[in-house]
Amino acid sequence: MQNTALVLGGTKGLGRAIVQQLPEQGYRKIFVLGRTPLDMDNPRIVHIKYDASKDGLDVFEQCSEVDTLIVTAGTGRLAPFETFTRQEIQNTFQVNAVSTIQAINFFYNRLKGGAPFYCAIVSSISGAVSSPLFSLYAATKASLYRFTESVNIELEKGGSPNRILNVCPGNIPGTSFYGGESDIELLQSLAAEILGRMKNRIACFIPRYDEVYSEVLDRYRKDSRQFGLESYDYKIKSGRVNENPSTIVGYLSGTFDLFHIGHLNILKKAKEQCDYLVVGVHKDASHKQKEVFVPFEERCEILKNIKHVDKVIVSKNEDIDVYEDIKYDVLFVGSDYKGTERFERYEAFLKDKNVKIVYFPYTKDTSSTKLRMVIDKAVLPQYTVGIKNTN
Repeated sequence: MQNTALVLGGTKGLGRAIVQQLPEQGYRKIFVLGRTPLDMDNPRIVHIKYDASKDGLDVFEQCSEVDTLIVTAGTGRLAPFETFTRQEIQNTFQVNAVSTIQAINFFYNRLKGGAPFYCAIVSSISGAVSSPLFSLYAATKASLYRFTESVNIELEKGGSPNRILNVCPGNIPGTSFYGGESDIELLQSLAAEILGRMKNRIACFIPRYDEVYSEVLDRYRKDSRQFGLESYDYKIKSGRVNENPSTIVGYLSGTFDLFHIGHLNILKKAKEQCDYLVVGVHKDASHKQKEVFVPFEERCEILKNIKHVDKVIVSKNEDIDVYEDIKYDVLFVGSDYKGTERFERYEAFLKDKNVKIVYFPYTKDTSSTKLRMVIDKAVLPQYTVGIKNTN
């Protein structure tokens, strides 16, 4: 009897359907990692908020004593490749491929051991064929396809009975992948079939293979180019093509001298409203006629190590000057700038670029200005006494 399972991406769709069945299959504890809340009233199920695009492996330490790993997390957009931003490319690979491979790496010693360890990942039939307009998604799923195929051979040659089940579905009725409503009941039979094949240590499973995908794969092998052309036309006619980037890029700038809780709160609030946060750092505070206590390089290094920050750059004189380099979707700024001539000019410039400006309230409790005043009170009297003594 299995005891503990970890489901990465188990809060929606197929992952949720699998989670629902695990208690019935004898699992005493199920850790579910996902971004969205899980409203399942079962004491055996523990939800941990997890974003596969940015969160590390530390969370796995909380649920390291598992004997089953199931990965259903995935993201994708049916669109021409030219519409993808560099950050969306990075996020898609991170969610679909890198996070999955890292999870398997974390538990690999158990996979290759003699004790039963069950593992299943959901890739896609797109990873096995030419998939124009799904090129980025297909590339990530193809990497999983070859990864599991190769690692399963290593497990076999190493004498381990364990295998990674590579589930390669096409369109799955009941999921919200293409923007529809999720229907868990429609997914129950597929979830049960996946769990059954996983326990039997099957290496690959293509749902609806005999009914649909045997013929699809034959056509692809016969003439991959013609298959791709037909696939392209089919997708265009489907009306599902979405040319809007799914990654929301945010930008804010500041001096970040004497880093304090106010800075941290602003960064946290900004990241809650975007997928990728770029922070511009001023080299000095001359624009405010103020002194900077912490060197520029050190301020940048602090920000680079804040989990809410994805990228740190040198700021420019105007935040709108950064737009050509960082095509941000949201500009974050303090509320004290709202209504100023400068930001009215910003709003006019960004209006036709579909960029939103978010004004954050000024931090009342702690600020760099207050900290400077405290430092001045502590340092200046000593400095003055020192000068008098030398005279």
